[in-house]
Amino acid sequence: MGGFRDKVSRWMYGRYGSDQLNKCVMVFTIAFMVISLFTRLTVFYWLALAGLILMYFRMLSKNIYKRSAENTKYLKATAGIRRSFARMKSRSQDKSHCYFKCPSCKQTVRVPRGKGKISITCPKCSTEFVKKT
Repeated sequence: MGGFRDKVSRWMYGRYGSDQLNKCVMVFTIAFMVISLFTRLTVFYWLALAGLILMYFRMLSKNIYKRSAENTKYLKATAGIRRSFARMKSRSQDKSHCYFKCPSCKQTVRVPRGKGKISITCPKCSTEFVKKT
């Protein structure tokens, strides 16, 4: 089995491989496949097939510069969405703090959890509001 792995490794040398854009295309391809299974619409089948072709084209491409530029454009376009998901994930994992929005300026304020009813002063606009932690 090691010989086959070495042959594949040598064949893939100098090719682009997988990146974040390929992962996104893979998710959409799988979604289109599942939709086409349940709805029997051929449009989703063809979209899934196009996604597979695009994925393999990008993975096996030897034009690394262009594939890297495509991935960079994708990362720039989705930076805000990815940042908001990362922020939501870190807040859900933070068990020692609560997060509140200031009612006047919408600034997010982090306060310790478990202190009861407290008066929170916004650091941005100095508005005071009372919340239960």
